[in-house]
Amino acid sequence: MPEPTAEPVPTAHQQAPQDAGRAQTLPVILSGPVLRHCSDTQLTLWLATSHRCDFHFQLFENGEKRLDLQSGSDDLQVQTVQLGQHCFIQLLTACSDTALPHDRYLEYDLLTDGVALQQHLPHLCYDNQQRPGFTLKSRLDNLLHGSCRKPHHPSQDGLLQVDKLLAESRTQAESCPALLLFSGDQIYADEVAGPTLWAIHQLIERLGLFHEQFEGATVDNTASLLQSPACYYQREKLLPDTQANQGLLEQFFTGAKKPIFTASGAHNHLICVSEVIAMYLLVWSPSLWETLDLSAGEKSMPEPCRDRYRAEQAIIEDFVEGLPRVQRALAHIPTYMIFDDHDVTDDWNLTRGWEDAAYNHPFSRRIIGNALIGYWLCQGWGNQPRHFTDLNQEGLSHFTDQGISQHDQLVDRLLQWGQWHYHLDTQPKLIVLDTRTHRWRSERNPNKPSGLMDWESLSALQQQMIGEDAVILVSAAPVFGVKLIEAVQRVFTTFGKPLMVDAENWMAHPGAANVILNIFRHAQTPPHFIIISGDVHYSFVYDITLRHRHHSPEILQVTASGIKNCFPPTLLRWFDRLNRWLYASRSPLNLFTKRRAMRIKRRQPSGGNGLLFNQSGIGQVLLSKEFEHIEAREISHNKTVEFIKQGGH
Repeated sequence: MPEPTAEPVPTAHQQAPQDAGRAQTLPVILSGPVLRHCSDTQLTLWLATSHRCDFHFQLFENGEKRLDLQSGSDDLQVQTVQLGQHCFIQLLTACSDTALPHDRYLEYDLLTDGVALQQHLPHLCYDNQQRPGFTLKSRLDNLLHGSCRKPHHPSQDGLLQVDKLLAESRTQAESCPALLLFSGDQIYADEVAGPTLWAIHQLIERLGLFHEQFEGATVDNTASLLQSPACYYQREKLLPDTQANQGLLEQFFTGAKKPIFTASGAHNHLICVSEVIAMYLLVWSPSLWETLDLSAGEKSMPEPCRDRYRAEQAIIEDFVEGLPRVQRALAHIPTYMIFDDHDVTDDWNLTRGWEDAAYNHPFSRRIIGNALIGYWLCQGWGNQPRHFTDLNQEGLSHFTDQGISQHDQLVDRLLQWGQWHYHLDTQPKLIVLDTRTHRWRSERNPNKPSGLMDWESLSALQQQMIGEDAVILVSAAPVFGVKLIEAVQRVFTTFGKPLMVDAENWMAHPGAANVILNIFRHAQTPPHFIIISGDVHYSFVYDITLRHRHHSPEILQVTASGIKNCFPPTLLRWFDRLNRWLYASRSPLNLFTKRRAMRIKRRQPSGGNGLLFNQSGIGQVLLSKEFEHIEAREISHNKTVEFIKQGGH
C-alpha cells in the first residue's frame, strides 16, 4: 500500500481565519540568509521564509550595481521546499555571465516581495552599512573553522567571535577571512535542552510544520509524540528497544540486533522532521525566539526535571541574546559545512553491528533519515548545489503542500546517497571528507569500530590530490589524535565496548589507518598539507613530517573544537599531562603506534601549561603565500591563543 500523505500537526489554531492571523504575525524571513557556496560566477544563499516569496537579487561594487536578477529568470535559480503551512526553505543561486572581482568588498541585497533585507532584519548590517556584503578571496589565506555547537553548553558561542572579526576586517582584502568551515555537529539532534525542545514544539505549532506517521513505535504520529507523557526528558522510553539502552553493551553484543541511541542526552532526542527543521531555524535566527515563551514550559516538564529546565533556560536565553550577531556573521562570509555524528545521532555508523541494528528497525531508520533530511535541506545542498541535481530532482518531489509523501522512500534515497563529500577548486584546493557514510566496516567482528572511510573513497581522495601543490583537507575527526586517548579507546574496543568511549578515530581501523598514512607517504602527495578537524571538544595543533625521508611533505593539522562545547577540564588536564609523559619524543611507547613513521611536533598554546586548549571559540588558520609560515590560533571570548612551534616527537 502507498504510504499515507502527511498532514499538518493539529494545533489550537485550526480555523482558517485564526491561521491567517497567525501568518500575519510571523516574520517573512524566519532564518537566514546564510551565504553559502560562492565562486567567480555563482553566489548561493540559504534562507527560510513564512510564505512563498518573489525574490530580487542585487549585487553592488562601490555602490554601483553589478547584478540585478529577478526570480524566475535563468540567472536567479530558486529552489523552494515547503515543510509546513508557514515554512518554506529556499536555496537561491545567482549566476553571473562575467567573472566577479576578487579581493574586493561586494555588497548584496535580497528583496523579498519587494522589501530590502535591512527592512526585514535591521540588525543584519554592520554600522554605517545599508546592505550585507562579502569578499571573494583569490586565495584561501585566512580560514575560520570550528565544530560542536551545543546551545545549552555553559560557554559563550564561538560564532560571536566570527561576527567580531567581520566587523573589524570584512572590507579589508588583506585581513578578512576567506570562508567559514563547520566541520561537524552544527546541531545536537541527539541531545537537546528541555527549553529548546519546548521552543521547538511551540514553533511547530506556530509554523504549522507537517505531521508524519511512524511505524514500529509506541507513538503513532507526531501529534501523539507531542502529547506523550515521555515527550520531555524521558524520550528513551519512546526510542526503539530502550531496554537495550539500559543494558546497552550486554544486550547489544550478545547477537540481538536492536537499534540503539547511545547519546547520554538522548532523553530529548529529536525524532520527527518537524523537530529537526525547527531546531535548525532556532540555532541560526533570533526572530523566532521573540514569539516563544520559555517560562511557560516549566509546568509541562516532569516534576524531577524542573530544576534542570530552569538551569538550562538561563543558558539558552544567553545563547539567544547572541543570535542577532550570529545571523549577521553568517550573512557576510561564505560558509561550508559537513556533518558529524551529533547532526544525526551519537555513534552514527560507528560499527557494523550498530548499523545492522539501527537500519533494520523502521522507527530508528526513520529517526536517522529525518535528521538526514534536515542536514540535506539546511546544510548539505548549499555546499555545492550543482552536485545535488540528481538528488533534488527525485527527492524534492516528495514534498507537497500537505507534507512529505512516501516518506520512507525519501529516507531510503538519502541513506543511499553517496555524494555528501565535496571539494572547492580554490587556491589551495579544499577537500571536505564524508567520514560517516563511506565506512570501512569490519567483516570479521561487528563490534569493531569501522574505518572512517573505505578503501574506494580513500583511493578517490588520493587521485584528487595528485598534481596539487597544496591541499586543505577537512576531516570531522583529527587524523592524528592524542595518543593516550586513542590508546584508552583501543583498550575498550579490545573488550568489545567501543560505544562506551566513542572509539572513532582514524587509527581505530587498521585498513583505514594504513591507507590514510600511505597517502601522506606517497611520492605524489602534495608538498604542503593542511588538515582541518574538530569533534573532540578541545583544540591542538601538530606539525608532521615523515621520518627517514628527504623532502618530506609538510603536514599541519589544526583541530578546533568546540564552538560551544568543552571537554571535562579536570579529566583533560590529566590526559594532557599523562600523554606528554607517556608519549614523549623518546618514549618506547611511540613504537607501538601506527604512525611511528611520522615525526610529530606539537605546538604549544600561548599562555598555557599543557598542549591541549580547552575553551569554546573559533579556530583561525593564516597561510602565507609560499606556505613558509602557517599560523594557527583559537579565538575565544576573553583571549586569542596562538599555537607556537616547538620541539616534539
